[in-house]
Amino acid sequence: MASLFRITFIGTGGSWPQPGRAMPSVMIQIDDNVCLFDCGEGTQKQIMASPTSFMKIDHIFISHFHGDHFLGLPGLIQSMSFNGRERDLNVYGPHGAIGILSRAFNVGYYSLNYNIRIHELDYNSAVKMDGFTVKTMKADHPVPAISYKIEEDDLIKIDKEKADAAGLDSRLIEKLREKGSIDVNGKTFTLNDIRAGVRKGRSVVYSGDTRPNPEMVNFAKNASVLIHDTTTDSSLEPKVNEFGHTSSKQAAEIAKQAGVGRLYLYHFSPRIDSVDSLLSESKKIFEESYLSEDLKVYEIPKGEVVKD
Repeated sequence: MASLFRITFIGTGGSWPQPGRAMPSVMIQIDDNVCLFDCGEGTQKQIMASPTSFMKIDHIFISHFHGDHFLGLPGLIQSMSFNGRERDLNVYGPHGAIGILSRAFNVGYYSLNYNIRIHELDYNSAVKMDGFTVKTMKADHPVPAISYKIEEDDLIKIDKEKADAAGLDSRLIEKLREKGSIDVNGKTFTLNDIRAGVRKGRSVVYSGDTRPNPEMVNFAKNASVLIHDTTTDSSLEPKVNEFGHTSSKQAAEIAKQAGVGRLYLYHFSPRIDSVDSLLSESKKIFEESYLSEDLKVYEIPKGEVVKD
C-alpha cells in the first residue's frame, strides 16, 4: 500500500481561464506514480507552482475533448521534450482520442525525444497500474466523455504470530505477496493463512463534465474523495443540466447517496460571481463538502484495518 496518496488541484475552472482560476486539471500521485486528469490550457505553467514536477507524469487521462479539458497537452508534451524526457508518455481518452490527439500533436514544427502512446478507452473498462487501477464509466455529456475512478489495491495485514509459527520472515512474506503462495518446508502457504485483516485501498472519483448521473452513486460508492462537476448553483437548473453539467445541490445529493468521505466541488463556471454560494448550498446536504482551489493539495490518509 502506498505511503503517499496525494491530490493536487492544478486548475478548477471551466470554459475559459480567469485570474486566479485555471482550466481543469487534477494531479494524483500515488508514491512515485503520477497521473494527470485533464489538461486544460496553461496546465504546464500551473504545475510548475505545484509540489510535483511535470516530468514525473507518465499517464494523462482526458475526460473528453472540449477545448478547456485538453488544449494544454501540446505545450506540455513539448516542454517535457525540451527538458530531456525520454520515457514513454501514455495518454488515454474516450473513443476518438487517437484521431483528435494525433492531429493536435502534429500542429507546428517540433520534435520529441520520447514516444507518446495514445489509448482509446471503453466505458466500464480498467487500466491496471502498479498498486492501483483506473476504472472508467460513461459520463452524461453532449460529447463522448468518461468519468474515472482511481482505486488503490487493498493490503492484507499480516498476523505476526501466524507468520512466525509458519517460519515466514519478512523476505518470504514479500515473496508471498508477489506470488500468491509459497512452499516452506514442504508446506504451501497463502496470504490467507497468515492474514490479520485488510486495510482497504483509498479511491478518488473524478467525474469530468457530466449531468447528474444515477450510475455515479454506485461508481463512487464509499470513495475516499469525489471530485464532481459543480458548474453552478441550483438557481440555474435546468439550464446547467441542458448543457451537460451539474449544480452544487445535485453533486451533494450524489455524494450523500454514495457515502463518500469528502466531496470537492469542481469546474466552476466563470459566470459565477462567488463560489461560496455553491459551497453553502452543498454543505446543507453533505457536510463534508469542500471547494477545490487552484494548487490546493489534499493527502488522503490510510484507512482503518478491517479485521477478520
